[in-house]
Amino acid sequence: MPLIALALGIVILFILVIVFKLNAFLSLIISAIFVGLFQGMDPLAIVTSIETGLGGTLGHLAIIIGLGAIFGKIISEGGGAHRIASTLIKIFGEKRVDWAICLASFLLGIILYYEVSYILIIPIVYTVAVEAKVKLMKVGIPFLAAISIAHVFLPPHPGPTAISAALGANLGLVLLYGFILAIPAAIIFGPLFSKLYKNWDIEIPNHLVSKQEFNMDEVPSFATSLLTTLLPVILILIGVITQFSLPKTSAIYRILTFIGNADMALLISLLVAVYIFGLQKKRKTMPQVMKIVEQALISMGGIIFILGGGGAFKQVILDSGMAKYIAHFTSGWHISPFILAWIIAAIIRIAVGSATVTVLTTAGIMLPIVNATGVNPELMVLAIGSASIAWAPPSDVSFWMTKEYFNLTIGQTVKTVCFMYTLVAIYGILGVLALNMIVG
Repeated sequence: MPLIALALGIVILFILVIVFKLNAFLSLIISAIFVGLFQGMDPLAIVTSIETGLGGTLGHLAIIIGLGAIFGKIISEGGGAHRIASTLIKIFGEKRVDWAICLASFLLGIILYYEVSYILIIPIVYTVAVEAKVKLMKVGIPFLAAISIAHVFLPPHPGPTAISAALGANLGLVLLYGFILAIPAAIIFGPLFSKLYKNWDIEIPNHLVSKQEFNMDEVPSFATSLLTTLLPVILILIGVITQFSLPKTSAIYRILTFIGNADMALLISLLVAVYIFGLQKKRKTMPQVMKIVEQALISMGGIIFILGGGGAFKQVILDSGMAKYIAHFTSGWHISPFILAWIIAAIIRIAVGSATVTVLTTAGIMLPIVNATGVNPELMVLAIGSASIAWAPPSDVSFWMTKEYFNLTIGQTVKTVCFMYTLVAIYGILGVLALNMIVG
């Protein structure tokens, strides 16, 4: 029975990742082989499916992830991220530093991957707490909320980008809908939610990180740093607006949709960042800039292969005929496809921990259902993505990073990041259902 094969394949994936601590990429490949064999596929056909799925997934994602990693790294190393954060703190004042940190983390979280955002901003969070004489969680919760919400809802982050590629969703529309959900979420689960922890007196673990020093006279201005940081988003949104406002036969349409393509938007923004934060005024030499590029690409190597492994797993599901069976099996269920996807993703998330594995596995299961039901694929991306943050189980890196960097006990970690991320996941599916009533 196809459902048994799928269930066993996911169980094997869980066991390999959790019990045997096997790398997620290897676990996905092995699980894909098992599912194919259990479904009666020819062994060589399984290999072909794996190659096709891996290549098809990375053909699009590798460009976005690679360019995004380089872009964020260059801005970070050039002091742009520090300039944005410090200026916002000055603008908001000490009494509203929680709002400043939330906004700064959200803006930086748009372009930086979760772990990079964490390491980059956490020293600033510590410094703000000390200088403003506020408790750590007052600025810590807005920081955690902002970077995680950006990671879940907004391309070019790997999760929403990977789901978009798997479901054939328009990346620009995903970004637009993502902003509609992400901005209120950052406010609700950031400065407002932090009031629940106003009495927590947590000692700042200064020994864990060291704040990088910048000569601010040599760092580009706040306006320049902010505009450069947001340039990919601006270009992508221009492309989306163009698609709905200009005739497709016009030259301007072709030009604007070209630069508004996610790949081109990141490439153009990257070249601008190389000049502004590197070559301009001889801040860095070209070899120094290229060293940053190498470091960024190396840091993304692991996640790129995990994404490829997820694509291979998805392709075996499709080629074995299992996906069509699931679509037929669930077609009679009186349940929203968005809710179904959310439940599946939430279950996988709590078992595996990895948000990347969660979204890719769920996307493979939901693809035929999306095609059969005709539901909005962009909203399906957000439904799956929102569930990928649920629980923040101990098998996920976010659990342990929060515990260690915020000097919390296990119980305190559960009460903060696990509680908050689960509420964000619930908010996400409710937001998707509300948006579907308007645009679906």
